[in-house]
Amino acid sequence: MNNADLIVATLKAAGIDRGFGIPSGNVLPLMEAMRKGGIDFVLTAHEGSAGFAADVTGRLSGAPGLCIATLGPGATNLATGVGNAWLDRSPMIAITCNLNTDQLGRRIQMWIDHHALFKPITKGTFRLEKGKIAETVKEAIRLAMSEPRGPVHLDLPEDVALAPAKGDAAPMKALSKILPAPDAAVAKAAELIAKAKRPVAVLGSSAMRLAKPELLRQVVERHNLPFATTTMAKGMIDEDHPLSIGVIERACRQVQRKLLRSADLIVGLGYDTIEVEYEAWIGDVPLLQVDIEPVDVAASVKVAHQVTGDLDAALARLAALPAGTNSWTNEALADHRRAFSAALRPASGTFTAHAAIDAVRRALPREGLLSFDVGAHTHQIASQWTTHDPKTFHITNGWSSMGFGIPGAIAAKLARPNLPVVCLIGDGCFQMTCGEVAVAKRMGLALPIVVLDDKWLALIKVKQIRRQLPLYGTELQTEEYTEPPAHYFGVRAIGVRSPDALESAVKSALAAKGPTVIEAVVDSDHYVDTVYD
Repeated sequence: MNNADLIVATLKAAGIDRGFGIPSGNVLPLMEAMRKGGIDFVLTAHEGSAGFAADVTGRLSGAPGLCIATLGPGATNLATGVGNAWLDRSPMIAITCNLNTDQLGRRIQMWIDHHALFKPITKGTFRLEKGKIAETVKEAIRLAMSEPRGPVHLDLPEDVALAPAKGDAAPMKALSKILPAPDAAVAKAAELIAKAKRPVAVLGSSAMRLAKPELLRQVVERHNLPFATTTMAKGMIDEDHPLSIGVIERACRQVQRKLLRSADLIVGLGYDTIEVEYEAWIGDVPLLQVDIEPVDVAASVKVAHQVTGDLDAALARLAALPAGTNSWTNEALADHRRAFSAALRPASGTFTAHAAIDAVRRALPREGLLSFDVGAHTHQIASQWTTHDPKTFHITNGWSSMGFGIPGAIAAKLARPNLPVVCLIGDGCFQMTCGEVAVAKRMGLALPIVVLDDKWLALIKVKQIRRQLPLYGTELQTEEYTEPPAHYFGVRAIGVRSPDALESAVKSALAAKGPTVIEAVVDSDHYVDTVYD
């Protein structure tokens, strides 16, 4: 057994069974060890996509995602996906394979200081050394999986990978535990909720990592708390729930702000401000924060109280308290949901982006997973898509990088092969990562890739219009639309021009033996009214 074999065995023992990346000669020892050791290597079209795929794998699998790259440009490309996991707090092991140890630090082709590169965007960056392999890998896994979760970088010199394994019997240390909040802190929170007449809960991305997500529903039902969510927390409670009021700070955000600012207490449950800072929307309403870390707010935010500690423990205690009463009624909340839904869907005689999104939602079964990308369509999808279950709605909102959608969908389908998965992206995002459709074909994944084609980087176009700037540098296509080619990279491509055609195409693609690219030519003019309203 060499050290590469030992690395793979250690990762495999931790529950990692798949890694994403692009090889070089320096990566070959690790790839061969993966082949022999039972960890699948998935060849991506770009290292950034490998990082995105590893991020989603970490969210879904209960073990860190794994991504691999060579030195220099491979590492810098990989850094985009690693940064994604850093800000969105997804557990990940990112391995860069490097020169021989005696060449490190010299002015040699492709060499840069990987540790300096990854230090700002990881929980730790370590060089793998002879005699300390399993010890270092186990510490990386422990660190990645300890709250708050995130990526850890390992640098593997080629001579270290090939050296015989020895002296690596150290057991993995226990995960770092977040202690429960003091009883007095929970008691005060209970008092604030009991006294409030119009409290509103807002669920955030820390809640995505709860051991028992059902605690969220128990808390809101126990205390009759209407709940909104941030984008990434959608589905932590079924959005068909009568207490649901929808997502915040996306399309038609002013509708949501009006209701939120009519509350007399905001209860942040696992609310991580990396998605959106409180001061953007909370106004003068006092804040009760329940999370794993102290809240990060501007001085303008009125923090009434904080419960900081293990989130499962805090929610369990809040759910066990006597039931709260307040002035909210199901009728008032239903009226709000209807008004919000109508504002998101302005009337039009054309095939709108909002109609396309609804068509995809109808086509995807209730339990299906969605992976989508960053742009104006992100705001629209987040606000109008109804999500029913935890971890079925995948986007990056902390890092917010274009290019997430297709690799995220590939990873989701590999992690949940028995569930339907759809990728929904903009035309700019498709141009950035279209090579990944070949990966989906190679893996034989039934994956509809719906491209909302409106000829523009629509989010930046909206910002230019709102700032009264000329439209410049944001047009993706000047010629008139034609039908798409018969295939991209051997993947079937079809064009649709209506909601019914799109719904039908998605249903057919879900039953196919491989991926399908579906170009939906949409009118996105309504983004000016619904996005950044």
